[in-house]
Amino acid sequence: MKYLIATLLCLLNILCKAQNIAQEDIFSKIKQPLQITSYHGYDCAEWMLNGHACKLVKPRQAAKGNPWIWRARFWGHEPQTEIALLEHGYHVAYCDVAELFGNPEAISTWNSFYALLQQAGLSDKAVMEGMSRGAVYVFNWAAENPAKVACVYVDNPVLDLKSWPGGLGAVLPDSASLLKLKADYNLHTSEDLKQFKGSPIDKTAQIVKGNYPILILCADADEAVPPAENTLLFERKIKAQNGKISVMHKPGFKHHPHSLPDPKPIVTFILNAVHQTDPH
Repeated sequence: MKYLIATLLCLLNILCKAQNIAQEDIFSKIKQPLQITSYHGYDCAEWMLNGHACKLVKPRQAAKGNPWIWRARFWGHEPQTEIALLEHGYHVAYCDVAELFGNPEAISTWNSFYALLQQAGLSDKAVMEGMSRGAVYVFNWAAENPAKVACVYVDNPVLDLKSWPGGLGAVLPDSASLLKLKADYNLHTSEDLKQFKGSPIDKTAQIVKGNYPILILCADADEAVPPAENTLLFERKIKAQNGKISVMHKPGFKHHPHSLPDPKPIVTFILNAVHQTDPH
C-alpha cells in the first residue's frame, strides 16, 4: 500500500511539473524580448510588436485548449471579467493600437498579434472584449476574421463613428477624437465624414458570417454614445440578418461606469459560448 501511495504521489508530482512547463511555454514561445510584470497577482508578459505595446497574462492553470480573452482598449479598466476568467484558466491579451479607430493599420497590427499568439499556443478562437470605442476595434477585426472569434462582449459600445466622435447625431462632436478619426481614415471634408462606411454598423453582413454570439451591456441613459444610434440600431441590423445578439440593459445608467460590479452574467455568457465552439 505504501508503495502504491508513493507511486501515485510521484505521478502527481510529474503531472504538476508538466503543467508548470506547459504554463511557462506560452511565454517562452514569444520570441520578442519580454518583461514579466504582475496583473492582479498573475504573471504578465509585456513586449513591443512593430512599435505597439503588447501584454499577455497567464492563469495559474490554463483551461483545456488555452482559451483567451482579448481586451481591445483601456487596459486595466474595470477588470472584473478578466480576473474571473483568469480564475477559470483563461489567458488575457492586449495589443495597443490607440488611437487608430479600427482602421486598416490597426487591423493589420492585430493580425500580426493574433498570429504571434497562435504560435504561442493559444486557442484559434478569441473572446473579444471592447468597452466604449473599443467595440470599433473588436468588430472591425471580427468583420475581417469571422472564423477566429468565439464570442464578443462589448460595453456601452461605439458602433457608429459618425455618431461618436463624429457628432452627426444627437450629441456634439468630440473635437480632439474627431481630428484623429479623420487622420486615421484620410477624411478631409464634412461630406467625407457623412459618406464614411468604416464603422461596425456598416459591417453587420460581415460580422454575422462568424455565427458567434454577441453580448452588449447598454446604459440606457448613455449621454456620450447614444444607444439609439449605436447599440439599438446595431441590434436591429444583426437580428435582421439572423445574427446571435443579446442586449443587457442598464436602466438609468450613463456611459460610466462600464461592466458590472459582479461580472457573473458576462462570465457565464463567455464560458457558455466557448464551450459551444470547442470541438472537443
